[in-house]
Amino acid sequence: MILYSLITVMVLLWSGNFIVAKVALREFPPLLLMGVRSILAALLILPVYLFRPRMHLGRRDVVRLIGIGIFGVALNQLFFVIGISCTTVTHAALMLGLTPVLVLLIAGSLKMERITVSKVAGMAVAISGVAILQTTHTGAPSAVGDSFIFLASLTFAVFTVMGKRSATTYDAITVNTFAYVGSAVALLPLTISQARTVPLAGISLTAWLCLLYMAAFASVLCYLIYYYAIRRMAPSRVSAFSYFQPLLASLMAVFWLGEQVSLSLVAGGAVIFTGVILVERG
Repeated sequence: MILYSLITVMVLLWSGNFIVAKVALREFPPLLLMGVRSILAALLILPVYLFRPRMHLGRRDVVRLIGIGIFGVALNQLFFVIGISCTTVTHAALMLGLTPVLVLLIAGSLKMERITVSKVAGMAVAISGVAILQTTHTGAPSAVGDSFIFLASLTFAVFTVMGKRSATTYDAITVNTFAYVGSAVALLPLTISQARTVPLAGISLTAWLCLLYMAAFASVLCYLIYYYAIRRMAPSRVSAFSYFQPLLASLMAVFWLGEQVSLSLVAGGAVIFTGVILVERG
């Protein structure tokens, strides 16, 4: 019961992250937003890691943890921020709904889960839903944004599988500390360069609070819950909860951002959901 309650909190916070990211991007350039988010997340989680008993880590452990962090944080959040700046919340949320399918493909290729005929059929249905989704908007910006969101989904799927394979060795705080500190250090030169071109004093309190939400809740807290969950469940089962995000994020976008819901959007979303459900039941 506690585990499912935590997962519910995680899904709600991640759904809200689509909205706050859109609001923050009205004033922050995408690369600056991503860099400052990583730095804030690192500053929030580092004291927790330092002031607790820690396991001894060798060079191989450090390399593995940094690799997990590159996919789960640096690349995932970079692609997400760029993608959400170029497409709608509803499009982004539905594209991220493909994450369970990608997790299954990767886990299956590594012999961690079985890929059955019915699961393959579900993947085909989900992909056809993406094709329908692309009819919702015309023009390059949405296609470019959706492509980056797909890359965000792919890197998070890699993070999920890598995290599951390391779940018996490292705890959630260790994994996420290396992920965020490593990401912050790697992005520091780019963040400083971006900050020099933006009048930070002119950014509103609302935008800063959105950035804080993205760092404290959508980053640190949600990633801790997610890694805690994949230590106790199959990776595809944990990632399956992500298909609640498109519905919640889309409803939030309609209510707070005034986004329009078209027939092709509903149809594409329904087909994606159907495909993901078939994958999970197969």
